Amino acid sequence: MIVALIAACEIGFWVLLAAGLACRYLLKMPRTGLALLLCEPLLEVVLLVATALDLKSGAEPNWTHGLAALYIGYTVGHGHRTVKWLDGHAAHRLGGAAKPLGPPRYGMARARHETKVWLGTLTAATVATVLLQLAIWYVDDPGRTTSLEAWRFTAWRAAGIHGLVALAYWIWPKRAPAGELGNRAAGEKESVRR
Repeated sequence: MIVALIAACEIGFWVLLAAGLACRYLLKMPRTGLALLLCEPLLEVVLLVATALDLKSGAEPNWTHGLAALYIGYTVGHGHRTVKWLDGHAAHRLGGAAKPLGPPRYGMARARHETKVWLGTLTAATVATVLLQLAIWYVDDPGRTTSLEAWRFTAWRAAGIHGLVALAYWIWPKRAPAGELGNRAAGEKESVRR
């Protein structure tokens, strides 16, 4: 049941996102679109309540409960950034706004960007850990909660690997190709002349 609910929440996320962006930019109803986008966190509340009720009804804690905690954590850590990114692209393609800038590609600016993304993963791992710990306390049977404890390790392993990737951008910053630096400088000079 929990896996089906996770899938339904993921599908619901994309449906609400598409409906919200369509209302904002195609139907010219920005308030309705914003209201639909603000409904997205309710999906995670539904998943959280359903998981708690499943455990309360005596269900054996298993990988589905751990996956639900990680899904909620991921949504908290990265959901806002995902919605903001898609909103920028929808505004460009559907609303006539300027094309959104992509993430920096080189140097310390890229390292700072990767660190911000990693902070989202760190938030996700923290939220998942808190939810898993609450579930462990709620079940209150060490013999039945080993799978939930394993998911805490999974959350922090993902955060650790992502942290190493972000750290690599600080230690070995990616350098722009020589031709691209010249093209970028020429483009900046041209925009200054205008």
